Amino acid sequence: MTELKADTTLSKIFLAAHETEKDKIANLANAAAVLMQFVPDINWAGFYLLEKGSGDLVLGPFQGLSATPRIKQDSGVVGTTFTKQTLTIVPDVHQFAGHIACDPASNSEIALPITRKNGEKIGILDIDSPITNRFDQQIALDLENFIQTLLANI
Repeated sequence: MTELKADTTLSKIFLAAHETEKDKIANLANAAAVLMQFVPDINWAGFYLLEKGSGDLVLGPFQGLSATPRIKQDSGVVGTTFTKQTLTIVPDVHQFAGHIACDPASNSEIALPITRKNGEKIGILDIDSPITNRFDQQIALDLENFIQTLLANI
């Protein structure tokens, strides 16, 4: 399966244009744009950020159709990933109990926790695809590396 366009990594692409910017929202917005541009066969890429007071995951910067603005922990792919603090790959979202559908064209999803080394929970990176079984361990590794780059810049 083709992962990234050309022989480049998401982190290198992001850092080439945004390494000196330290604003969290600006960098997350540009990160979502990089994902949409360089990860083939996806229709939504973005972030849900932890709201410390409520514990909810609130929609952050994204690319794609409008999305659910607030997700409870343990709810849907995003909330479940946040609660478990582990990568979630859903080959077929229609088989995921409690899936929160934002784009009816989405058929698979990957969600990764964004957590600092000191344990501070930031949120979730969520990506959808119209292709069933789109995501595998290689793209998961690429995205985990991308998250580490982001953490140094948010």
